[in-house]
Order: sequence, then structure tokens, then C-alpha cells
Amino acid sequence: MRDSNFDIKFLSVEQVASGGDLVPVMQIGGQAHEVKLDEVTALSVLPLRNVVLMPGAILPVTVTRKKSIKLARETYEAEGLIGVCTQIDKDVDDPTSKQLYQKGTVGFIHRIIEMPDNSITIVLEGKKRFAMGEVLREQPVLFARVHLLDDIFPDADKLKDREVQALFSSIIDLSVNIVNSSGIIPAEAAFTIRNIENPLFLINYVAVNFGFEVADKQHLLEMDDLLERAYQLLALLKKESELIDIKIDIQKKAHEEMNRQQREYFLHQQMRTIQKELEEDDAVDVESLRERGKKKKWDEQTAKIFERELKKLKRDNPHSPDYSTQLNYIETFLNLPWNEFTKDSFNLKKAKRQLDKDHYGMDKVKERILEHLAVLKLKGDMKSPIICLHGPPGVGKTSLGKSIAVALGRKYVRVSLGGLHDEAEIRGHRRTYIGALPGRIIQNILKAESANPVFVLDEIDKVSADYKGDPASALLEVLDPEQNTSFHDNYLDADFDLSKVLFIATANNPNTIPRPLLDRMEMIEVSGYTQEEKNEIARSHLLQKDIDNHGLRSDHLILEKPVVQKIIGDYTRESGVRQLSREIAKICRKVARKVAENADYNAVIQSEELVEYLGVPRFLSDQYAGNDYAGVVTGLAWTQLGGEILTIETSLSPSKTPKLNLTGSLGDVMKESAMLALEYVRSHADTLQIDPKIFEEFNIHIHVPEGAIPKDGPSAGITMTTALASILTKRKVRKNLAMTGEITLRGKVLPVGGIKEKILAAKRAGITDIVLCADNRKDIDEIKPVYLKGINFHYITDMQEVLDFALLKAKAEK
Repeated sequence: MRDSNFDIKFLSVEQVASGGDLVPVMQIGGQAHEVKLDEVTALSVLPLRNVVLMPGAILPVTVTRKKSIKLARETYEAEGLIGVCTQIDKDVDDPTSKQLYQKGTVGFIHRIIEMPDNSITIVLEGKKRFAMGEVLREQPVLFARVHLLDDIFPDADKLKDREVQALFSSIIDLSVNIVNSSGIIPAEAAFTIRNIENPLFLINYVAVNFGFEVADKQHLLEMDDLLERAYQLLALLKKESELIDIKIDIQKKAHEEMNRQQREYFLHQQMRTIQKELEEDDAVDVESLRERGKKKKWDEQTAKIFERELKKLKRDNPHSPDYSTQLNYIETFLNLPWNEFTKDSFNLKKAKRQLDKDHYGMDKVKERILEHLAVLKLKGDMKSPIICLHGPPGVGKTSLGKSIAVALGRKYVRVSLGGLHDEAEIRGHRRTYIGALPGRIIQNILKAESANPVFVLDEIDKVSADYKGDPASALLEVLDPEQNTSFHDNYLDADFDLSKVLFIATANNPNTIPRPLLDRMEMIEVSGYTQEEKNEIARSHLLQKDIDNHGLRSDHLILEKPVVQKIIGDYTRESGVRQLSREIAKICRKVARKVAENADYNAVIQSEELVEYLGVPRFLSDQYAGNDYAGVVTGLAWTQLGGEILTIETSLSPSKTPKLNLTGSLGDVMKESAMLALEYVRSHADTLQIDPKIFEEFNIHIHVPEGAIPKDGPSAGITMTTALASILTKRKVRKNLAMTGEITLRGKVLPVGGIKEKILAAKRAGITDIVLCADNRKDIDEIKPVYLKGINFHYITDMQEVLDFALLKAKAEK
């Protein structure tokens, strides 16, 4: 890159190699000037980005930094020399000496050109290489000592060596080849390269003008030996030549592919013309699609989108791959039920009968649906609620959605979210992807053929996230009544109104649902069935369904209430009725075989015959442990399978190093409850008439049977305290008594959950008295009186009240 006003001539190799202090002679306006460098010991340094200045080269450099502009002007006016170094990181705006390469080139500024944007362009000539020494100052501009570097030249005989001549000849040939092939470097450069006789200038000229990496140019600058620099340059040229060959090959292939596509396009155009002449054009009638669109009840914006996509279809060639993709999109767009709704049934009594017929219990859920139906009947237009039914497996959460659809007279669709981990499953794929489809929401709306179906989102607590996105975040828009009026599916690329859809989500564990998603749903708990409810469900629903499924008649099999009760207690352990349904189906299969073989059997199955049909009982019913032993108290626990009684056992053993032992697979919370219980008893030893020395001479052991089953929770707090007080005082515990409640360090009793299930477990075990927190009275009031019959409730607020009621004066003999 030369300025047209300069005529450059270089010294011969012999002159340069002679070791003199002269640098290349610069002829300006026909007048030669020699610049001596002997006295140069320190220079101001100008940092450059992406540019490496070589000795003998002239480069125009744009300067934008204010202090660099000032330095350039001052140097130019003084006709002085300046040190030029390249930045290691081009993005640093104000580099320090450590952020520059430590070797650079002494430069001379021949001209300054003012630019319109207040920057300047300086014409720099490289004089001689230098190494930066001691930094004298960093600001306002870098000023440092410099050590001039001499190039190591081979002797005259070495330069005449055939290998060296071949080296420089290869550099010239490769350089010219790159200039001719690249299309970027001016063609005049090839002529210049062929006419350069000075090996040093040849290397520097090629290094400056070719597009090598800055680090590679800097490496060339830092090399002292001319031959080593030449070999390094040749390696860079070979690499550059290979890259150009690859580019040319790619361009050639792309050109061939373009020619092929053009040829195919012209052939398709000819085929289309022939088909039109033969009146055999198989393109879809666009006008028929437009007429279908006019019948749709969509808004103006949606109509514009449809018309735009229809025009795109009309422009496409029917034989192009994009045509079928566009046609499928148009068909999907037309098949969607835009503002098309089914008419709701506002007969509340009929809806209630339908819900009661299909599901036993679930009063809260049924009441919420009927309330929604009542408001809809009065108001006529209302956004549907987002309901989430959560509870243990098998209690009928999913099937309840179908019953609600029947009760409301709506269409029913269901999508299982279990294991879903791709956001596109909810929002759909963009049409740029091969085989793109709408998301599951829009797909099921298409299936329902209605914009207000009952839509069940099953297992919403089992949605997972990975690198493909978070489906739970996509569901935020679906389940927000304020946003789902304009749900955007990526495939449709248009907004669809989901506000009239009645979404019902189901979950087993609401704790795993993301908080923002949980906040958008109305949570309704569907608790496990009681044994009485299971018995009613089995005799009213399951039995007849299984009889019909196995080709039997009602008189072929009769299960009376005590028999069903035994099946529930001895052969199932669950909150729902799935296992119960399997056991009844097992009986039906054996009866069906007897009927098919015309064998004699008793249609009214007795309890003792269940072993023949179902095998030996797999579970034992909860049994009350009695009150013969001191330190044994019955507690109440809640599990995913319902309520259970929990026996707490304690014992004392002499020890020189007394401690509290806890066994029975207890969780951290339950262990803390045991520690609180012991601390309470120890602090109230005088009130309970316990000798304080007993805590220093005996180990205390608390055990909860069925050690293989993990147990946790705070509700056994008062039970453990009562057990410790009983073993330490040897007083009996009141007979047929159970208790549940959390204890604090001060002895306050706090409320706990799962009261309904716990009461039913106590009733099954023959418990007649239950001690619980006074704040749990509200839970008792919500339970039907039939389940409370035969049980006396004792409401307490303090641990001392529990001990006063639970511990008898009589001493235990064991």
C-alpha cells in the first residue's frame, strides 16, 4: 500500500548487511534524505490495533484516540521519530506497556490527513526494529527506553546457495499465486513482488500486505535471523494458499448447485405450462380455501394472517417441497375452532347427579364445579378457572375430568405431562423445521373441535426441564387467565384464545410444581378414601364394572359388605382403589372360569373363601397394643396410603454413660421431637415426681416398630413425651387411647394435619379416645358425623393437660 507521492528505493543487501546505521533512503520530491538512528535511546510509543509495522514499509494508519492524535501531531511537527507497537488485545482502549507486544518498529510520520469524523490518518514509514526497555512513564503517553535490533543476514556465499535461492523463489511464486487467486489484494502487487530484489524488503512487503493473523506478523517482526524469518513466512503462505484453494472449491460447488437448481426450476416451469395446457393442473384450489376461511369466526388480525399465508401458497410451485408444508399449515389453520364453542348445560341438578354417579365423595371438587356452572349461568360469560387436583395415586383425579366434561356438556381432551422435557411440546415447532407440528395444546384443541373443552393436564408435577427448555415456563402462559386469551403457538405464529377452556391439572405431589406455576392454579386436595368410602365405591361402581368386563351377570358374583371390607383390609394398602379393583377383577376371572366350566360354586362369596380366590392375606390390620406395659403409647400417623396407628415403645437400661437411643428409621424431624420430649420430661421431673438421678444412671431408648419403613414428621411429639413420662413414673396409660400433636420446648401443643385419615385409622384399631390440639377442632367439624361415631375427642393446648388425662394413678406391673 503506497502513497502516490512517494518514490521508494532501498539499499542493496550488501549495504544493509554492512552494519551501518543508515536505514533505507527515502526520496521525496527527488531529494534524498538519510536518517541516523545512533542517538535514539528513548521514544514515545504509539499503540496500534490489528496493524504490525515492518521496517521499510509505508502504511496509512487511522488514529482515533485523542492522546494518540496529539502524540502524532507533535511528532509530525517536530519531524521526529516515534515507537510503534501493536496491542496484544485489540479491545483494550487505553493499553499499558504490559498490554503491548514488547518489540516494535521505529516509525517516521510523513503526512497527516484530517478525516471528517475528527480522527486522522497518518502515513507511517517503518525504520528499524526495536525492543522496549525500561518504561519511563505511562501517562499521558507511553515513554520508554528502546534498544535497536539488527537483522542477522547470511553471508554473500550463503545467499547464492541454491536452497536459499529456491526459498525466496518459492516465496515469490506463492505470493503471486495468492494475489491472483484471492481477488482481494490488488493485481499490481504481483508485479511489485516479482521485481523486488532485496530479500529483507520482500519478506516485509509480503508480511504487511497479506492477510495474516496479527500474532503471526508480530512473530515475523520479532525474528532476528533473515533465513528463519523467510522459512516462517513460507509456512504462512502455504497455509494461506490452502485456505484459498478450499474457498475456491466451495464457491465452485455452490455455483454448480445453483446451476442445478436453476435448471430444475426451468424444467418445473415448463411442466407447469404443459399441465395447464392439458388442463391437468393438480394444484389445490386456493379460492376454495379462501371460501372456507370466510366462514370462520376469527378476528381481523387472524384474517390478515390467513390471507397472507394463502397468497404465499398461491405463489409456490405445487411440486416444490415448501408447497406441501404450506398447505398443511393452511389446513391446520382452517381446522382450528376459532371462537367456536359448545353450549354448556346449565341444569345444576343434572350436573350434580352426573358427578355423584361417577365418583363417590370428593365433595369439595364437585361443589367448586357447580359453583362455576352457576356463575356461568347467571353471567353468561366468564373466564374458566384453572383447577389443580392434588392427592395420592388412584383416587380418581384424572377420571373426574371426564365426568366434569359430561356434566357440563363439553368436549373432553387429556394430555399427559409426565416426563415432558421439551418446551416445543407445549408451544410447537417453528415451520422452518422439517416435520414441524403445533404444540400439544393446539393439537388437542384441534381434536376437541371446540374452543371450550374440559382440558386435563395430567401429572403436571412430573414435568422436567433440560437443554431443550423448560415446559413448566411455557405452561405459565397457558394457565394464566390474564395471558391465555392470546396464547402464541410457534407453529401457528398467531394468537389463539384459551380463556374459555376449563383446564384441570392433576398432581400427586404439589411440592415439586414450580412456585410461579403453582400460584396460577386453584389447588384442591383430593384426599385418600376411607375404608368405608372404598367399600361403597367397590360395591356401587367397581364390582359391576368388573362383572361387565368379564362377561358375567350380576347373579354370578355377589360380594357383601363384610367381604369387601376384608379385601380392603387384608389385601390392599393404598389411598385410592386401583389395587382394590385389581383384586375384584381377580375374583371375577376365577368366577368366569367356573361359569365357563359349569362348575358348582357359591355366588355369594364368604370371607373364609377369599383365600381360595386371592391367596393368603398380604397385610395385617392395625392392632391396638394395650396398656399393660409402661412406656407404650399409641400415636396416629398419616401416610400416602392413608392413616395408621403408630406404637411408641420406651425402655430404661442401667448405664454409666447414659444417653438417648432412637431406633425405627426415624427422620430428622421425628428425632428432634424425641429430644424435645426428653427435655420437657427432664425439666418437669419435680412435677411428675421423677427422681432426677434416673437421667444420670439409665439409658433411655425410644423405638417405633416396623423399622424398615422410614418415618418422619412432628405429629408424634406428644406421644413420645407421654411414653417417656409413663416409663419414668411406671404409670399406666389410659386404655384405648391414641394421640397426635406437635410439642414445643415450653410444652405447648401445636396442630397437625391428616386428621381425617388418622381418625379412621384409630376407629379401625378400636380406639375410643383421641387426644389432639384444640386448634384441630375445625378439622373435626368438616368430617361427616358417621365417621366420628364411637370416638371421644379431648382437645388440649398444653402438654401437662395431656399427661393429666393420659397417665393413670395405677402402676404398671411390667
